[in-house]
Amino acid sequence: MRPLKNEEITVVFSKLKHYIGSNIKALLERSDGLYCFRLHNGRVYYVKEDIVKFASTVPHENIISLGVCFGKITKGGKFLVHITALDFLHPYCQNKIWMKESAEQNFMYGNHVYKSGLSRISENTPKYAGVVVYSSKDVPLGFGVAAKATAECRHSDPMDIICFHQADIGEYIRNEDTLT
Repeated sequence: MRPLKNEEITVVFSKLKHYIGSNIKALLERSDGLYCFRLHNGRVYYVKEDIVKFASTVPHENIISLGVCFGKITKGGKFLVHITALDFLHPYCQNKIWMKESAEQNFMYGNHVYKSGLSRISENTPKYAGVVVYSSKDVPLGFGVAAKATAECRHSDPMDIICFHQADIGEYIRNEDTLT
């Protein structure tokens, strides 16, 4: 487990900025302590700094996971956010989409959000911005990328895609072997 290099920090923070904007500082300096990002086996973990100090005494080959896996850095150098980061992204997200109850299951199976399944969308959501998808009862279901801006959504057809699917909580079941 090692700290992220400068180019890795840039890639991770630019991806997180799509979802939480300037709230990255609030993610690292929380009221319950300081947190940091660490890389282990190509995966980026979000860990409390006190735990990192304790884990430094354990050999690297004996560590399977530490903290919460936020995503992985691909061989091409891109950062893919995993669904396990949802609990930490949704309190700080700037753009939100709420779905109708009838469309929630469709999203949970990995499909995009259509206008017919859209209940509401936060104001001033730009096109291609990172959004967190909520149920009609304010339960975070996943996240994606806005395919249309808020103004475009009002005049779109019912079968137009509003949000491109990236991750949902159904992945805990579908990909349980690879989420470590």
